[in-house]
Amino acid sequence: MSTVTDGIASAEEIWRSVRREAEAVVASDPVLGSSLSTAILDHPGLGSALAFQVGQRLGAGSADRAQFARIANEAFRASPDLVDAASRDLWGIVLHDPACTRLLPPLVNFKGYVALQAWRVANSLWRQGRTDLALLLQSASSEQLQVSIHPSASIGTSVFLDHATGIIVGSSVSIGDEVTILQNVTIGRKQAERGHAPRIGRGVLLSAGATILGDVSIGDFAKIGAGSVVTHDVPPGCTAVGMPARLTNCPETVIPA
Repeated sequence: MSTVTDGIASAEEIWRSVRREAEAVVASDPVLGSSLSTAILDHPGLGSALAFQVGQRLGAGSADRAQFARIANEAFRASPDLVDAASRDLWGIVLHDPACTRLLPPLVNFKGYVALQAWRVANSLWRQGRTDLALLLQSASSEQLQVSIHPSASIGTSVFLDHATGIIVGSSVSIGDEVTILQNVTIGRKQAERGHAPRIGRGVLLSAGATILGDVSIGDFAKIGAGSVVTHDVPPGCTAVGMPARLTNCPETVIPA
């Protein structure tokens, strides 16, 4: 199976493509010229443009917007790997979402993409021991974007938060590469339990309203149906549906000759 990382463009190549798209839009629709200049064309690179988006989306006022943009910009400058991850996320959206054929729209319009990059900044701060500032970003994302991801969570790249409203990811949750999460999904520990948090494998689809609770593992390329409640492991490639979830469409077990 090919993956979204096959032939993926570099962060610099993606940024050049974004700029070309923005210039083409401005040429065809001058009404958008001012906003796209501020959001894209005035910036030297993807990290700077991302920091601007984080500030605009998380800030409730001009002072907040400037502060969050500055925090994000410092993080992206200090950790180029965050920008690389963001470029993979952007590329992954284009490959996963049939309604999206260009890089510019998710960068400037998809709040799930911005929420994920805000989490990447918060996670970087958390790992540096700046936990209070990390939690402030989580709180702002929850309030302004309706996406609450704990800074201690672990998330891979090429991840797509589709529609991105009502998404909750608890502390220490692990999410692999190429995962798609739809709206109103909750992933976390069971109440009153202090055990391990859920572990979501590579290429998993979490459909709208799905709930994943407790010390469970969702195997690679599994699918969780809309509204399902999962409290037990889901093997790789299986589909889990219902409340409580039951397994269906699992790959046939290969029996040795």
